[in-house]
Amino acid sequence: MKAILFALAASAAFAASPALAHFQLVYTPEVNLEKPGDLPLKMIFWHPMENGHAMDMGEPEEFFVVFKGERQDLAPTLEPITFHGAGNEAKAFEATVPVKRNGDYIFALVPAPYYEKSEDIYIQQLTKSFVNKGGIPTGWNEPVGLPTEIVPLNKPTSIVAGSTFSGVLLSEGKPVPGAEIEIEYMAAEPDIDADRPGEPTASPMPGGALVAVTDADGEFTFGVPKAGFWGFAALGSGPVTEHEGKELSQDAVIWVRAYDLK
Repeated sequence: MKAILFALAASAAFAASPALAHFQLVYTPEVNLEKPGDLPLKMIFWHPMENGHAMDMGEPEEFFVVFKGERQDLAPTLEPITFHGAGNEAKAFEATVPVKRNGDYIFALVPAPYYEKSEDIYIQQLTKSFVNKGGIPTGWNEPVGLPTEIVPLNKPTSIVAGSTFSGVLLSEGKPVPGAEIEIEYMAAEPDIDADRPGEPTASPMPGGALVAVTDADGEFTFGVPKAGFWGFAALGSGPVTEHEGKELSQDAVIWVRAYDLK
């Protein structure tokens, strides 16, 4: 049976880890485009639910987009920036990518491993986000070949708040059963021009991080209670477990966008 997590139901599960969840962002404010143009993207390592501490990013190992099955290297477009978080500043990156043709654009980031001193481990969150132009689907449900990734089973750019989102977790191309998926709401969306958080629209729930668990086929489902950006992270699902002699948590992260039905 699928692990179904309805946010307003008593079946919500909570992780033993702290509520302050690390989440890598590949962010742009508008994911459904009608006209061609230059798309601004921000790569930030942050605690977006709490509008909390931001972490310094090193030079990303890979940054690319997949459009209609074709992969384009975007690493040369990356530029360093400083993200001004609510409590600190951190090194981050930005890019501007031209979007001309109709269809789905899957952006993927492989950041440099981040050393979390408090846990004495490295964290590397392989992150995907999605943009569509013209309302024409062209492959949003296809994997992009990351060592570990979450593949959406619902169109990730047009989820109705109050409905559900499902995904399947892959590691080296195979489904991962019994994996915990941490779930995060982007309560304070970044100001794309000022490189700082906007006003928070929600507060963290008591009880720790929201968690779903993948079923025997590696699938999970979450009841989306609120419009906005939702992140899903499978911690330690990747095949690489060590970096520079220390433990590495190689995580799969995906961001999706929900809207209120009007």
